[in-house]
Amino acid sequence: MKIASYFSYLGGERMKISLESTISLRSLHIREDKKHYIVEQPQTGEFFEMPKVCVDAIERINTGNSLLDVEKELRARYPKEEVDLIDFIEQLIELGLVKEVDGEEIIVDTQNSAPTGFMWIPPRFASKLYNRFTIPIFLLLLVINIILFIKSPQLLPVYTDLFIFDAMVFNTLLYALIILIMLVFHEFGHVLAIRAHGLPANIQISNRLFLIVAETDLTHAWKLPAKSRNLLFLAGMYIDQLILSLTLTLKLTVLSQNFLIDGILSLIILDLFIKTIYQCCIYMKTDLYYVLENMTSCYNLMENGKKMMSTWIPFIKEEKHTTTFEGEEKIVKTYSVFYFISVGLTMIIIFFYFIPQLYYMLLTSVPNLIKPINNIYFWDAIVIVGQTILFLVLLIYSVRKSRKSA
Repeated sequence: MKIASYFSYLGGERMKISLESTISLRSLHIREDKKHYIVEQPQTGEFFEMPKVCVDAIERINTGNSLLDVEKELRARYPKEEVDLIDFIEQLIELGLVKEVDGEEIIVDTQNSAPTGFMWIPPRFASKLYNRFTIPIFLLLLVINIILFIKSPQLLPVYTDLFIFDAMVFNTLLYALIILIMLVFHEFGHVLAIRAHGLPANIQISNRLFLIVAETDLTHAWKLPAKSRNLLFLAGMYIDQLILSLTLTLKLTVLSQNFLIDGILSLIILDLFIKTIYQCCIYMKTDLYYVLENMTSCYNLMENGKKMMSTWIPFIKEEKHTTTFEGEEKIVKTYSVFYFISVGLTMIIIFFYFIPQLYYMLLTSVPNLIKPINNIYFWDAIVIVGQTILFLVLLIYSVRKSRKSA
């Protein structure tokens, strides 16, 4: 989702502006949020967070007041604020919100980058799944799933659930297919949630480290009140927990007595269990991270957290183009603590699932390299070893790239 604080400076050459300059702003839509205001640039589909002093400045400029009069009025109204109208106008120019300065037009790329897809899904249909009862049902499903795991510990996934077949290639292909199907359901959860409000969305392919991921662009969510946005962020997890609840229930039935069905159910549980823990890794911008941002109204929480942590830990890159609003310091400090806790959750996933799975695959596959070339397990071993080498190369490349960018 796109949002930027009003003070973000994007670089570039600044225009010469004085308090005698005549300023014309672009058409903006301004909506009050929990703490501050959300300013929308309809031409580009971008949203910006601004405090009341900035919104008052925009409104005074739009009424034709001179910058000198506006600055005097704001300094009198906000004696505790550092009011520098020239600096503010320069930042508005950088953000593409100024139309003209002293009659000179400011040329910006007005291509609208906001999502426009999935308009064919009727809002009435989407609202049957996503409405005011959805979040309570989601929380109930989450509690039910936890209770099922506690009452039936055998349902908890283990790393060996990945290995249904003797041939490792078949295991990885089946797991990849299940991951893909679950990913489609998850992302369409987000799409349906925003379509319930009659707004569009797009699904994009992105990456985190060396992993390719799908992301739903929910930019238009900023048109909604803050209390309505949480459902959009939790929509994918709602589908995950719904499927997980159904899968756990099926696991406890006679259907699980079939070898293949039981194996597929175990793979679905393994995938959704790991994804649920992954959502808690708020050092990345997961769905739960966006819920946390929305509930605290700290819309640059990760950036401000990194900026704070960079003063304690030298290897964390400082975020220079963000500033913590007044009153957000405690929230940012609390986030910084949970930042490291969530890193620990990632380590748990890696050490209890990924590393044992990789070790078992190599332990099983590598000895098959000495089998005859016409043996199926020889080629199974070739694929698994090649896949592992590719994984390690991408990992090293990703680490080196991240260090260079830092």
